[in-house]
Amino acid sequence: MSDLSQIVKAYDVRGTVPDQWDERVAGALGTAFAQMLDGAGPTGEAVLIGHDMRATGPKLAEAFATGVRAEGRPVIEIGLASTDMVYYASGALGLPGAMFTASHNPAQYNGIKMCHAGARPVGQDSGLAEVRDRAQALLDKDEPLGAPTAPVERRDLLAAYAAHLRTLVDLSDIRPLTVVVDAGNGMGGHTVPSVLGDAALSALPLHIVPLYFELDGTFPNHEANPLDPANLVDLQRAVVAHGADIGLAFDGDADRCFVVDERGEPVSPSAITALVAARELARHPGSTVIHNLITSRAVPEIIREHGGEPVVARVGHSFIKAEMARTNAVFGGEHSAHYYFRDFWFADTGMLAAMHTLAALGEQPLPLSTLAAEYERYVASGEINSTVRDQAAKVTEVRAAYPDAEVDELDGLTLRFPDGAWLNLRASNTEPLLRLNVEAPTAERMTALRDDVLAVVRR
Repeated sequence: MSDLSQIVKAYDVRGTVPDQWDERVAGALGTAFAQMLDGAGPTGEAVLIGHDMRATGPKLAEAFATGVRAEGRPVIEIGLASTDMVYYASGALGLPGAMFTASHNPAQYNGIKMCHAGARPVGQDSGLAEVRDRAQALLDKDEPLGAPTAPVERRDLLAAYAAHLRTLVDLSDIRPLTVVVDAGNGMGGHTVPSVLGDAALSALPLHIVPLYFELDGTFPNHEANPLDPANLVDLQRAVVAHGADIGLAFDGDADRCFVVDERGEPVSPSAITALVAARELARHPGSTVIHNLITSRAVPEIIREHGGEPVVARVGHSFIKAEMARTNAVFGGEHSAHYYFRDFWFADTGMLAAMHTLAALGEQPLPLSTLAAEYERYVASGEINSTVRDQAAKVTEVRAAYPDAEVDELDGLTLRFPDGAWLNLRASNTEPLLRLNVEAPTAERMTALRDDVLAVVRR
């Protein structure tokens, strides 16, 4: 019997196939999703369904669609898609959606990211808990799902998605740039050619150097997780080898984008958040910008310097999106390289963040390393993961080790120190890990604080 509490996380479904979930579970989740929608909005509207390049995606998506159709809701299948393509479709068509992906996780995983109409998030507090409970009840009965009674339609929305993004950032007048893109055998290999490629936009002054654009859910070259420095090595080498101006790395479902400068050095997602925030605030003065708790403290500083109002939120796309909608924020950024835009239905799109970065670079003559330095003021550790048996006990132990620090418990444990240094220690929502982020005014202070905390966590 499937235990859905093991795969239904704070803001999506994620687990290994077939041992944690399979097509039977997907069908139950589809029926439960349709039932949840019946209680939350108009009945009978269609549900959009897309999937990434993982081998298990088509069958799981088909089973989910059958469950939806058994509840009398039509299905629009958009086939191979990035997650932000599904958000585009949900926003542009005003329909709920489901994207089958496990994002950056290894090949044996798959999952579902769901949204209400208009790309509004489905998280634990906005329908996902109800979906889990309804689906669990269906699985516990161990009865066949009803026969599908509603139709299914197939649409190709890739060109419309690309055209919409090109209305939001104009790249036609920037200086010529050589851009290395590492798609990691993920969905960036499907979307980048349509949005940035010469075949789609012959007039665009970009020379794209592709790495691993072949769609392959076994990830034969490296995991599609640019947050791990090991997975950036090929991109870094290629940027230097080609004398490129910039490198872009997308994760498996291409909703996140990481940036490498012309020297092959990573540009922190906090710097990209600040850069894009400054651009959006120039267009929409005085607007709110969301950042999560573990972006650099340079981010709220720069937001204020450009006349914006910074608002902090918990880590996780459903939390960020909810805060974006509540405050009508123009933009939001996370340390994990998720970037959210009011112009994109408050949803996250790595592609649009990449386009903003290309525009900022191409509108001025300086190299990216010089441009990015304007937005990087402090020294950060990056996210460091530790496998810990008793996560709560370790968090308590770290808090007790610094009795004079300012404490914030919005998202895990944040400790702030008088010299400007800070640390955040939080449990992963999807894995048995404690995640540590440390930032300080100097490398020496950051290193010392990081090592002291890790000594406690890993003792």
